[in-house]
Amino acid sequence: MKIETYKVGLLQTNTYLLLDKEREAGFLIEAPQGIRKELGSLIQSRKLQLKGILITHGHWDHVGDVAYFQEENVTIYAHEGDLHLLKNPMIAADYMPPGMSIPPITIDHSLKDGEVLNLLDQEIHVLHTPGHTPGNVSFYIPSLNCVFVGDLLFAGSVGRTDFPGGSFSLLEKSIKEKIYTLPDETIIYPGHGPSTTVKREKHHNPYVFEN
Repeated sequence: MKIETYKVGLLQTNTYLLLDKEREAGFLIEAPQGIRKELGSLIQSRKLQLKGILITHGHWDHVGDVAYFQEENVTIYAHEGDLHLLKNPMIAADYMPPGMSIPPITIDHSLKDGEVLNLLDQEIHVLHTPGHTPGNVSFYIPSLNCVFVGDLLFAGSVGRTDFPGGSFSLLEKSIKEKIYTLPDETIIYPGHGPSTTVKREKHHNPYVFEN
């Protein structure tokens, strides 16, 4: 299984394609506006079959192209805590670039905390990690030694909590109880910026750290 990273859209959202080359199949984590165009030739040239899109949270910069993939019968995985953002993405229009429009999104598979998905023989552990949004989830894949956290945590920083539904106390709790309890060598793939590790953030993140 190979992890390919694409930085897409105005805010350079990290979109992760987990690719099984032998099967010519993969799944996405996030689908910001622009990723459909970015992957168009890739899908065509490799005859790539998308088996699903895993959404960490419902903010516009992470879900702009989800509805278009859904029209092509790609299964959408998300937490119902962010259903209000997905059903009505334009609720966040004040934060979007002028003229941007995102169609409504439905959840095909509602994620639950502690659930284990199996996509392309990869066990994906669902961690409900609210704080940035009520329905923020992280995806831990032990076999790949990594966790995808969306905008919960960044290299040397944390996600904003001043948006509607945000809570720093919940974000701190999520990071300490769900992310910092993973093995130290676990690679953290955030929604923006470079990757980091659990050990590095646990000891050096200025916002949420352990002594």
